[in-house]
Amino acid sequence: MNEKTLIVITGPTGIGKTAVAIAVAQHLGCEIINADSRQIYRGIPICTAAPTAEEQAMVKHHFVGFLNLDEYYSAAQFESDVMALLPTLWKKSDYAVLCGGSMMYVDAVCKGIDLVPDISPEVRAAAKRQWEDEGIEPLLAELKQADPDYYAIVDKKNPKRIVHAIEVCRQTGKPYSTFRTGKAKERPFRIIKIGLNMARERLFERINARVDAMMEMGLEQEARSVYEMRHYNSLNTVGFKEMFAYFDGTMDYLTARERIKKNTRVYAKKQLTWYAKDPLMQWLHPEEAKAHVMKMLSKNLT
Repeated sequence: MNEKTLIVITGPTGIGKTAVAIAVAQHLGCEIINADSRQIYRGIPICTAAPTAEEQAMVKHHFVGFLNLDEYYSAAQFESDVMALLPTLWKKSDYAVLCGGSMMYVDAVCKGIDLVPDISPEVRAAAKRQWEDEGIEPLLAELKQADPDYYAIVDKKNPKRIVHAIEVCRQTGKPYSTFRTGKAKERPFRIIKIGLNMARERLFERINARVDAMMEMGLEQEARSVYEMRHYNSLNTVGFKEMFAYFDGTMDYLTARERIKKNTRVYAKKQLTWYAKDPLMQWLHPEEAKAHVMKMLSKNLT
């Protein structure tokens, strides 16, 4: 049997995905594709908990720290880049590991992204400027008129999705919903999805401890180094948002530190809720994951 296999290692932030992915990749002699939408940017390894130089020396990682903070990137671009990379990886091994907790990035590779027309820089800049100047309400009102079907289902508290829908409506003159097929693409390789999880209390303890470790590693200094670029989407993430509020004087240091912990825990719950809807996800404790994957592959190969 020579079927190519993509092993997806995902789950909530702080669960230990990188360690499991490295263990699996080392055993199989394959490489790792990073699926974290913030670790793709260079210069912010502490806040994004990016794989360290030592970890990347253990197994080759792709799509880690390869973009400048001001560069635009999307799940659709990630899908295209990964699908272009995989044939090269398949020449080296029958396996590849996709590791990360960015839900849209994982889905982009496993299921595909609907083909949406490219947005011109002018349209994108105008929509972003309107959001920043006027808030999300005017854009929501426009979306309700331009695409009532998508307006009915969109998360009204997710500005990124609302702004993107407006961009498509303005760029094409058509409702954004007309480009959403909801159909998964067929992939020419097998996909095994492993979701890591553990007792909620233990996960939250790990998250709190990791935030403390990030502060000791220099998260505040890292945030100060990019503070002047805080308007970039790449920095619109837990960790930096709270630090920026501290720098702005709207939050004291201890509050910012505890808020990072709280918001990270909230994000972890959001990730778990998202992946719970996937019937193909196999849930495992991090300590069991490597042995389970190896056992599963050995059965399929005999």
